[in-house]
Amino acid sequence: MKRTPIIALDFPSPDEALGFLDRMPSGLWVKVGMELYLQNGPGIVGKLKDRGHDVFLDLKLHDIPNTVGRAMEGLARVGADLVNVHAAGGSDMMRRALDGLEAGTPPGQKRPELIAVTQLTSTGEEQMNREQGIPGILMDSVVRYARLADEAGLDGVVCSVLEASAIRDACGEEFLKVTPGIRLADDDTHDQKRVATPADAARAGSTHIVVGRAITRAADPAAAYETVKRQWEES
Repeated sequence: MKRTPIIALDFPSPDEALGFLDRMPSGLWVKVGMELYLQNGPGIVGKLKDRGHDVFLDLKLHDIPNTVGRAMEGLARVGADLVNVHAAGGSDMMRRALDGLEAGTPPGQKRPELIAVTQLTSTGEEQMNREQGIPGILMDSVVRYARLADEAGLDGVVCSVLEASAIRDACGEEFLKVTPGIRLADDDTHDQKRVATPADAARAGSTHIVVGRAITRAADPAAAYETVKRQWEES
């Protein structure tokens, strides 16, 4: 993966997403989430690839191993460059997801990279303790899930900037640490609890950052992207 910000295309329709990208530089990394994918189908990935963009298909699969494996076999043919599952699905599910991707990747093409969600950036420690029934501190849960994903052969995890350094220590420099919840210093945090700036992420050891509203809702999205990119690359 190129070390560049990934823009979250959190739009309801392809026309809005592609219209936004018309105002942006070419050759970006973009994220297609559930809203855009489930309401419009896999064709949106092909449209983005035709425009020269790399695609993180953020569907966070979580089901029994065979179901996830078969789903990943199909997603491998869609054309995404990066896909994900929930680490909470367990090591068997993650291995089966990887098997499915390898089986579904067309001959001569590179398998999509596979990462696992640890704890959502909207999850706080008290919620994890009370609602998930996981005792202790949130950091321990995130690192445990990261190690599980590493052992299952995955390429990395989704985590917050706050856990990136600990995951680097546990799983190594090359293990992907894709961090959402990125905001510029004066942005609203909205519904995410564990947030950080691009510079924070670079210093913490994130390998990739996902940025949504700080760019997509900016008065000048292209300028906001360049600001994020500069802060990310120079820190």
